[in-house]
Order: sequence, then C-alpha cells, then structure tokens
Amino acid sequence: MKSDLKLYRSLPRRNSTARSAVTIGNFDGVHLGHQAILHRVNEVARQQGLSSCVMTFTPHPRAFFAQRGQRPELIPTQISGLRDKVEALHHCGIEQVYLARFNQAMADMSAATFIEEILVQGLNTGWLLVGEDFRYGHKRAGDIEMLRAAGKRHGFSVETLHDVADADSRRISSSEVRTALAVGQLDRARALLGKPFHLSGHVIHGQKLGRDIGYPTLNVRVPEHCAARSGVYVVRVHGLTGQALPGIASLGVRPTVVDQGRLLLEVHLLDQRLDAYGKLARIEFLEFVRDEEKFPDLITMIAAIDNDAQRARDYFASNGL
Repeated sequence: MKSDLKLYRSLPRRNSTARSAVTIGNFDGVHLGHQAILHRVNEVARQQGLSSCVMTFTPHPRAFFAQRGQRPELIPTQISGLRDKVEALHHCGIEQVYLARFNQAMADMSAATFIEEILVQGLNTGWLLVGEDFRYGHKRAGDIEMLRAAGKRHGFSVETLHDVADADSRRISSSEVRTALAVGQLDRARALLGKPFHLSGHVIHGQKLGRDIGYPTLNVRVPEHCAARSGVYVVRVHGLTGQALPGIASLGVRPTVVDQGRLLLEVHLLDQRLDAYGKLARIEFLEFVRDEEKFPDLITMIAAIDNDAQRARDYFASNGL
C-alpha cells in the first residue's frame, strides 16, 4: 500500500529531514521512460533506507525563458496538468515531490548554490539519479563532474541514466508524446505513456447550449498549452460514478458558438444524464474522430454531432468499455 505523498513548494521540507533518493526533471506525461527512472529511484530508496523524491519545476524552464524573451511560440505544450503529473508520480511509488518555482531567482542561481541549498540542505540527498546530459545552475554551468565532486564532500552518490528506448529502439521522450498528440496519433501516445492519454479536471458550468440541442455536456478546463490536437474524440470518463462511462468529447475553443474563448474540453456522455458539477473527472482519449470545425449554423453543427455520437457508439460496440 502506497503511503501518502508529501508535496513541497519550498525548502527545507517542513515535516521531513529524511535522507532522499532524488531525481530531477520535468516529468511531463510520466511516460514509460520516466517510469523506468522512477522504478530505479524506488529500488535504491528501498535498498538504502532513503525517501524516494522527485524534484520538478513549475513552470517548465523552457516556458519561463520563452515568456521572458517574449517568444510565446517557444513555450512547450503540456501533456499533463500539475494535478495529473503529481498523481502519476505518486502512482509510481514516489513518496516526496519538491515542486520548485522556476523564476528569475532559480534561473540566476549558481551551480554551487543549487547543490548546497537544494540537494544538500533542502533535500538531504543520499543518492541522485540524473540524465547523462543534465545541466543546472546559472547558464547551465553545472555538470555531472561537479555533482560527483560535491557528492564526495557531502556524502551522496550520483548515478546517470541512459535514454530509455521503445521496442523500435527510438528514444521515449515527452517530445515524442507531444508529437503524437499533436497529430492525433493516440495509439502511438498510448504506447509511449503505457496507458491512454488523459486529462482531468473539475466539471464547471458552461453555457448550457448542449442541453438545448439534445447533447448536454460536462465542461472541464484543460492546461492552457495542452499538447492534444483540438478536435473531437471518443472518450471514457472516470470519477463520476462507480464505473467508467462512454462519451464523445470536443477539445477546442468552440468556434461556432464563441469567437474567442479559452481551451475547453466538452464531454457528452452517451445515454447518461447526471449532475456532475464540481466533481473531479478523468477523461481518457481513445480515438481521434475529426478536427474542430466552424459550422455555418446550428443545424449543420447538430448533424455533425449526431455523426460523432454514432462514431462513439460504433467504437464501444466493437471495443467494449
């Protein structure tokens, strides 16, 4: 049985002085490559009597530098929101997560300060696992050799990890998952993630238009830079009743109804009406149906939704829930 996850937004950890087995990264999507890393962290933590710990960042460092440089097009898309990422880390057996704020102070921190204040004083690191090309500190000045030298002084060991590859010897990475999601290749994304791609969020009130046209929807906000392609998907919904529910969902900015809106996931449950407002739903994406479209009128839009719903029924008739 997994213990409760301890989440820290600042250091030192307020309720723990335990020595830690630490790994550092963004862990967007917590794909199979990440899972191999986390398995190794847990293994060493058990062997050496350490607490398993992940240090991750918010926002993504690349997003911070893109915004600072006024280059929004360089902001990486997000596979998982923060809740889903932390939940996935916990599911993989991690006991502690340090959610480091990536801001100007973090960007300016020297490599020596990073080691001293974060790894030594903050996390009481006893063992550290990082990628072979791991860089840290101001202008990425810190390298593996500097970590090993500091480890000798402070009593922690450093292990480096090779890339994890898939069955075709291709590197498993968050970039690969983002590419698959951007073109609607859900089978490829699933193979990299080890599970269906999903988003989660609390059901919020919408404009109630779906109810008027016979397709009531559950509305869920998604990460602003969501990696998934906008469009219509066959989905499976968890968290609203005791079992998974079949549905059809639209991810996008609702161009027929709203000229300018934020990204929203609208889910229509097949043959099910329930009041889910405020509940936390997890929506698994099973099949890409079509791109988001702007229709000339509501009649054309309803006809398209009729087709989408039939496509979902056909999917579940063939594949089950």
